[in-house]
Amino acid sequence: MTDSAQLLIDLKRELKALEADLRVRAEDASSSWGASLREEYQQAHEHERTGRDWIGWRDGEVAQAGVAWIIACVFIRFCEDNGLLLGARKNGRVVAQPWIAAPGDGLERAVENEAAFYAAAPTETSRGWLQQAFGALADLPAGGPLVDREHSAVWHAEISAEAADGLLTFFRRTTPDGRLVHDFRDPDLGTRFLGDLYQDLSDYAKKTYALLQTPIFVEQFILDQTLTPAIKEFGLTDLKVIDPACGSGHFLLGAFERLITEWRAKAPGLDGGELANRALNSVYGVDLNPFAIAISRFRLTVAAIKAAGISTITSAPAFTYHLAIGDSLLGGQSVATQLDLGDGEYFEYQSEDLREYAGILTPRQYHVVVANPPYIQPPDAKLRDAYRARYETCHGKYALSVPFMELLFRLAKPKDVASGAGYVGQITSNSFMKREFGKKLIEKYLSGEYTGLSPDFVELTHIIDTSGAYIPGHGTPTVILMGRPRKPLTDVVRAVLGVRGEPGQPKDPANGLVWRDIIDHVDQPGYDGTYVTVADMPRETYAKFPWSLSGGGAGELKERLEALGAVKLSSVPFRIGVFGIQGADDAFMVTPDEARRRAEPAAFRPLVVGDVIRDWTITSADPTFFPYDGLHDLQPIEAFPKQARSMWPLRTELGNRATFTRGTYFSDGRPWYEWHQLPQDQGASPLSITFAFVATHNHFVLDRGGKVFKQSAPVIKLPEGATEDDHYDLLGVLNSSTACFWLKQVSQNKGNGGIGGGIGDEAWEPRYEFTSTKLQDFPLPNERARNLARLIDETAQSRAAVSPSAALQTSMNLAQARATGVDLGRKLVALQEELDWRMYCAYGLADSDLLAPADAELPLIDPAERAFEIRLARDVEAGRVVTSWFARHKRAPLTDLSASWPAWYTELVDRRLAAIDANRSLRMLEQPEYKRRWNTPSWDDQLADAVHTALLDRLEAPELWRDASGRPLARTAAQVADALRRDERVRELLGIRTGSHDYDMTVEIGKLLAPEAVPGFAPLRYKPAGIEKFRAWQRTWEQQRAEDRGERVDVDVPPKYKPTDFLKNTYWSARGKLDVPKERFVSFPGAQLPDDSTDVYGWAGWDHAERGQAIARLANDLMRAGADDQQLIPLIGALLELQPWLDQWHEEVDARAGVSPASAISGATSALLQRLGIGADTVNAWRPAPATRGRKKA
Repeated sequence: MTDSAQLLIDLKRELKALEADLRVRAEDASSSWGASLREEYQQAHEHERTGRDWIGWRDGEVAQAGVAWIIACVFIRFCEDNGLLLGARKNGRVVAQPWIAAPGDGLERAVENEAAFYAAAPTETSRGWLQQAFGALADLPAGGPLVDREHSAVWHAEISAEAADGLLTFFRRTTPDGRLVHDFRDPDLGTRFLGDLYQDLSDYAKKTYALLQTPIFVEQFILDQTLTPAIKEFGLTDLKVIDPACGSGHFLLGAFERLITEWRAKAPGLDGGELANRALNSVYGVDLNPFAIAISRFRLTVAAIKAAGISTITSAPAFTYHLAIGDSLLGGQSVATQLDLGDGEYFEYQSEDLREYAGILTPRQYHVVVANPPYIQPPDAKLRDAYRARYETCHGKYALSVPFMELLFRLAKPKDVASGAGYVGQITSNSFMKREFGKKLIEKYLSGEYTGLSPDFVELTHIIDTSGAYIPGHGTPTVILMGRPRKPLTDVVRAVLGVRGEPGQPKDPANGLVWRDIIDHVDQPGYDGTYVTVADMPRETYAKFPWSLSGGGAGELKERLEALGAVKLSSVPFRIGVFGIQGADDAFMVTPDEARRRAEPAAFRPLVVGDVIRDWTITSADPTFFPYDGLHDLQPIEAFPKQARSMWPLRTELGNRATFTRGTYFSDGRPWYEWHQLPQDQGASPLSITFAFVATHNHFVLDRGGKVFKQSAPVIKLPEGATEDDHYDLLGVLNSSTACFWLKQVSQNKGNGGIGGGIGDEAWEPRYEFTSTKLQDFPLPNERARNLARLIDETAQSRAAVSPSAALQTSMNLAQARATGVDLGRKLVALQEELDWRMYCAYGLADSDLLAPADAELPLIDPAERAFEIRLARDVEAGRVVTSWFARHKRAPLTDLSASWPAWYTELVDRRLAAIDANRSLRMLEQPEYKRRWNTPSWDDQLADAVHTALLDRLEAPELWRDASGRPLARTAAQVADALRRDERVRELLGIRTGSHDYDMTVEIGKLLAPEAVPGFAPLRYKPAGIEKFRAWQRTWEQQRAEDRGERVDVDVPPKYKPTDFLKNTYWSARGKLDVPKERFVSFPGAQLPDDSTDVYGWAGWDHAERGQAIARLANDLMRAGADDQQLIPLIGALLELQPWLDQWHEEVDARAGVSPASAISGATSALLQRLGIGADTVNAWRPAPATRGRKKA
């Protein structure tokens, strides 16, 4: 059998080539596929099957078509290598095989057969030859649905002959000894590798459809809990099981195999074909992704011929398939609520065949419904609204797990007089449990009360926390839910609650410690193990939002804190929530150097994001456009002329942002440049407490005004007149380990980075989403630790004042700043420890003898000297615990108390250690997942960043980029270095950066400039897909200019960019999805000056006219030096791209020059074109030579 991992790598390369070929054909309106795509897009857009722009939608169709060709070829190769098509006939004659290749002499025979095909049909190409192979499969009774002539893209999206040649070459590749590189022979006819292709072949499909295979051990467990009892209760005859999000068919294959086993036991003499068909007749599946269904059909076909004892697909009967391509969330609706064409006609994509499986999504018919639905939010705004209209539990920014939850129970048969209700089982994202969009689902649908929907009642029977289990590929925390569409028969729900996560990645996930604990004890209520607790919980517990599935006593401690709290946090502030929402971050946010260049300080405010809120400090805040006054009243865009000019290219994009009324800014009459949402907060204090919305631990900081805050940094606003002390009353409690514990019980665990990102092995690793809504219910104790909070805050500010960046700005002695910073950091650790223990006392969890005396001077301590870390280190040493806590935080574990402490502090820590051992609540709180990590970058790393920024700021000095007369001047890296050789500050900074005074300044300056520069000509910035999008943006700008001239014109919303649209990651980092220029420098690759091999750069701070002047000057200098066309064309191209902006912004006559910059540069460009004897079209069509691979120069 072929190496599936290598096959995947190889096929991903082939897919890219196919997509490039198909993209050209999709844009060719003269081709049947190109024309039909345009028509299909128009219909889909008109009838709200998509809200995407043409390029984005088209690329999706291209990706699907490319995958269809590759998967069909894999099917053929699998069949060829395993003899599954032997005996196939056409027009009564046996078809010559193989088509592509096969082991032994199969490759030679395939080439001979292909040659005979061309001899008989001289005008045919390799594309036609591949279609001959697909046709041989499609014409078989059991093969028709596998490469369906009506719907498969291999019949409609015809690739070029050259692309087909590439596919044949790929699948015919051989090793040096003549063996096929990819050999698909398998005596067991295993098709699991197709699931790997399904999940990972297409990056587009993986992102769009959130492709994720269900591991076999999860599928088996869910089928154990659903299909097995359903067979026992309903029998085999007419039994129906469906997966409405079936993907590559893991649940379907698992169900089929079980049904085969059951039928064999029930009817041992049954004919093989009939046996397979009876099992197939019970298996139903739907998926939106065409190649998912193709793979599912193929896998079931192979499984069916094995079960039937048939050796080939050729001799197999016409199997019964119930596998449809379509949107399950839309396809099961009545005609009145379908997405129709306005006259009741149902709209389907060419690839969909849902209508051919009439009734497959009719509600209330299935005995078993299982699924692993997508975890993402709807990727298309139109579909998001369509689902919301059809599923009442869709609320807020919901994930697809919500409508699928409703669909699954809707499909299951209800209880009737003859039999019981169907069984529903799924593994799904647990995000609905604690994120706001899940409230309606939990309280209206899953509570066990009358739903008012379909079905009338939902009885959850099992809620199983799988977030701590290692499930391959599932970076999103999950939960397994079982239930039946009926009025609950009991007042309890079987709950498997998480205690600890998997301690490391198990070799065999099916036998992971957490997973084994779940499956071994799910039927043992009362079990209290190392990894899970099993309990029959009161149903009312899960009738209220949010859910908490923490075991090991966490639920009891949470309830105790809530009982001991004097008031809820919601009773104190003016409001808790977002400061505001920009609604287009890439458009509004700028870099500090950008804001400095604009010289419009009133236009910007420092923007705090959640990632910079750490350990009582806001570590940085880059500027953002904030067109409001102190009362948050919007100012006219004309008040910020430089910023208005820079945002003009984004006007259409910003004006078409969606509003709360489901219109746009333009349609609703809103100014296109305003923030999406901005509360005025009249009556609130100017001070704010801000916090990290997503983080591993709780971080709250007091801000004294002048800043604005992103959604990732919500704010607590107290009423006007509230003092700093009032803020400190909250700040201390909220920054405590007790608050961290409570927040994690009610907040969403986001894992470590989404699908495939991996869940942290240890409980302190996952990030949590700390929402304002959850925070409002936080129970505040009577004692608030005001003075201690003030002292910690002041210490944190003092430490920030001696950070490397602060030290460089004030010329502070770096060694002294470092020493002071270390001491202040250790003081912070000691103070935070006191705060944590004081809060334990405030909540009645500890006695006052565990607190330091009020008048005592605390010793400075390192994080590893905290009581819980000492206890953890002892557990590690004794072999009781395995943890990466110490390694990840780069500190040595300490098992002994510090000898440098005063005696009273040593005794205090001893008492704390004893209390932790004796007190279950303290034992739970004094754990890494609730204690502050103090995981700040090292001083050396901070210094390196500060030095880097200071050097770049110096490189942006305007005088470096002008000649002695003040005219803009492009320079090589060597010329910039020469200009700075006598700059003592630069030499000092480079000495720190390199760790030596013996460095090559030209080399170092080049290293600084290169990653901060973006080329000035589109083909040097973008890959072909990016150039296409850039041209779309250029058309939009021309339409905006026409609009500004008073013309009535429909302005197209341009497509957004992706990282893969740019030639380098640094270009994407500088530009983002809206291609907003935020780089410091512009580069001119290939423009090499005589006797200077270093790259040429310009300053991004030039306006359009200055850039044009500098480029024209550079081009003329190169021409005089004898540069060839390949050096000059990119410079001319950059001038051509600048010209519309020059005409727009720089058409006024310069009094000194007697001509406008626009005219002067236009004339210079024309002269350059004339000298080269080429036209603008030639320049725009120019592309750089492909990069060659080779050894790097020494």
